[in-house]
Amino acid sequence: PIPSLLRLMGDSQPEGRNMKIDLSGKVALVTASTAGIGFAIAKGLAESGAEIILNGRSEQSVNAAIARLQNEVSGAKARPAIADLSGADGAAQLLRAVTGVDILVNNAGIYGPQDFYATDDATWDNYWQTNVMSGVRLSRGLLPAMVSKGWGRVVFISSESARNIPADMIHYGV
Repeated sequence: PIPSLLRLMGDSQPEGRNMKIDLSGKVALVTASTAGIGFAIAKGLAESGAEIILNGRSEQSVNAAIARLQNEVSGAKARPAIADLSGADGAAQLLRAVTGVDILVNNAGIYGPQDFYATDDATWDNYWQTNVMSGVRLSRGLLPAMVSKGWGRVVFISSESARNIPADMIHYGV
């Protein structure tokens, strides 16, 4: 998935066919952005000139991602936002820590196979809180300022599992 994402962001296009998006002066918060798809999104936004707020659950992982981003993207501006988004308290903590967000990319999510009959209510609730409510809470908290200034973007990253639910991941595909 990462090479496809990078192609979409213009990294593998023939000369002269790259899409140039100027996000200078914009601030982007990408949740779960210390690795994988989240980091690739943050990198693409940084390459377009946005200041990046990198989010993860530990100071160590976020600081390592900031160092990597600044190493890979010359002149990248990045700041940390450490918060576990699996509950309302973590989302509230993140909202208190960030300012001036113009672009919100709700990328946080968990997954894993589990037998439907063995999946208890706590597991269902954990998936719902992390994969759905984290984005809802952040959007509710950040959208009013975007609307007030007349510019903003909110993106929810999801999975094809919402439409083609694997039998062993029903709790994930909701």
